[in-house]
Amino acid sequence: MSSQRETYQLPSGGGSGAGGGFQGFASGFAAGDSSGGVTVQYVCGECAAKVSLGKGDAIRCSMCGHRVLYKERTKRMVQFEAR
Repeated sequence: MSSQRETYQLPSGGGSGAGGGFQGFASGFAAGDSSGGVTVQYVCGECAAKVSLGKGDAIRCSMCGHRVLYKERTKRMVQFEAR
């Protein structure tokens, strides 16, 4: 086994349709912004406000302070093959 970890490579933007399928995905380091890390959108379980969190941020709603956050479902179509 190699002692070095492989880094994640972003897929090429060859998607078709509106926005190429990666709407709102490329932010932070992925978009070339060196000021902050990648942020992920969450929805507060109490007030339904949209919250953006980065790595190391406190898991807490910025509007009401509630600590239960749900990750937003992807906009990209996910399809599984049944057996």
